[in-house]
Amino acid sequence: MNKDLEHLRLLSIFHYVVGGIIALFACFPIIHLLMGIFFVANAPAIRDAQKPGDPEFPVEIFGAMFIIIPAIIILMGWTLAVLTIIAGRKLSKHQSYIYCLVIAGLLCMFMPFGTVLGVFTLLVLTRGSVKELFNRPGPQQFENSPHSWQ
Repeated sequence: MNKDLEHLRLLSIFHYVVGGIIALFACFPIIHLLMGIFFVANAPAIRDAQKPGDPEFPVEIFGAMFIIIPAIIILMGWTLAVLTIIAGRKLSKHQSYIYCLVIAGLLCMFMPFGTVLGVFTLLVLTRGSVKELFNRPGPQQFENSPHSWQ
């Protein structure tokens, strides 16, 4: 039992760390986002700088693609980071077993740190003794239940 509690505590800490790493890596496309904003904001000047015989370059469309795609990547990365940190919190409180399993599976896509963390989390969570920890009601659940033990 102490071994399971220690593993869950370590997994919780590592979820916080990996969540921070994911959030950091999700910030890298900000450079591309700024480039797209630059293209859209300076479209008339870029169009005027083109040679008269050249075909017209779609600056607004090019800039919009440099805005939309990085924005989606950033939002997805930050969302995964927040979900990972929430999973770390839930692991430390022994709550939301299925949620923690799903996030562990999603983390396997984030190589190399998420893969290692996801696999170890899946291995720990599939133990019978750990499942019992998640099924056992904690002190918060007793206080809020309509049939309290008072």
